[in-house]
Amino acid sequence: MLVGTLLLITLAALAVMVRTWPGSVHQVAQNAGLVDTGVQYLSATVTGTKTTTCDATVEDTRADGSQPSTVSCLQVSARVTSGSRAGADISVYATASVTAADVPVGTRIVVELYPASDGQAETWAWSDFRRTVPLGTLALAFVLVAGLVGGWRGLRAVLGLAIAFVVLWVYLLPALITGQPAIAVSLAASVAIMVVVAYLTHGPSLRTTTALIGTVAGLLLIAGIGALATHAAHINPVAGEEDYRLAGMLGDDGVARLRGVFLASIVLAGLGVLNDVTITQASAVGELAQAAPRARFTTLFTGGMRIGRDHLASTVYTIAFAYAGAGLPVLLMLQLYELPLAQTLGQGVFAQEIVRTAAGAIGLLLAIPATTAIAAAVEVRSRHRPAPADPVPDPGTP
Repeated sequence: MLVGTLLLITLAALAVMVRTWPGSVHQVAQNAGLVDTGVQYLSATVTGTKTTTCDATVEDTRADGSQPSTVSCLQVSARVTSGSRAGADISVYATASVTAADVPVGTRIVVELYPASDGQAETWAWSDFRRTVPLGTLALAFVLVAGLVGGWRGLRAVLGLAIAFVVLWVYLLPALITGQPAIAVSLAASVAIMVVVAYLTHGPSLRTTTALIGTVAGLLLIAGIGALATHAAHINPVAGEEDYRLAGMLGDDGVARLRGVFLASIVLAGLGVLNDVTITQASAVGELAQAAPRARFTTLFTGGMRIGRDHLASTVYTIAFAYAGAGLPVLLMLQLYELPLAQTLGQGVFAQEIVRTAAGAIGLLLAIPATTAIAAAVEVRSRHRPAPADPVPDPGTP
């Protein structure tokens, strides 16, 4: 029954993915005016720096609203190390947050080359630091530690994570950009990710299947609660400058699409935590059943819930502090403006985070007893399976 139920859910998710497979993201970008201007992003190595004076821009406006006429800026000399312009010596102005101490001689950076157009000469501009080596080293260290600590299971988990990001990049993000139903595509993508990742990491078993059923139930609850809370609280998905820009890029119905993006973010935010909790609950009930082979359903359920409550408490803290860490700059702004706490929490991005956190937490709370009950029922039912009959001996065998 469990395998059949999960199979139907998986087939439904795949059917939704086929039905909502996104069209061309390039067309949406082209409609938004994001055309290819022939800009090249090239690597370069810093050869020197010099502090000079530049004309101020709107980004240099002070907190009191005044704007200086000139500001101090950092001129960076560099040698291009990639592309057709390799070996060229150039000079660019770094962004305001970069100091001379950040770019000593030898620092690898990325520069932009804008081609000549409309009678204007080609232009070089600062882009960012080249972070390929440190980020690649960190990623490799992550894989090595996962393998050393978790063995083959740890490496399979890393592979599952890579597959999950492929699904997000190839299907979910383009589907949201092209206007597919947000809740449907986020649930379909989540189910596809979890089925592959769970079986790849933990192996095919009744415990894994039980955890997946509990995860799906939790995702449905999170999606429903998130949609209701968003409607009841009149959540406005356009809460900042980047939201306005994205809404404009998505077209005339950009604001409506951002509402869908917000709902999809609620589902994705609860996905990882749900899987952790459901796998733990299914394993805990299985261990209890092995330790007490004659335990009844109520005994297994009660024991599993005791473990689940302890796990739940730490998980709720994890969710809350993860969001607090991500929103720390906004919290600092809250302190500086000295606005009333209750009023501020009901506005803009704060209201979004409260809905996202609360919907995920409620779905998580309800997924624990659901998974525990399913796992306990599976363990009790599996005891009553008829034992395989002994093979009938061949009369001709001595």
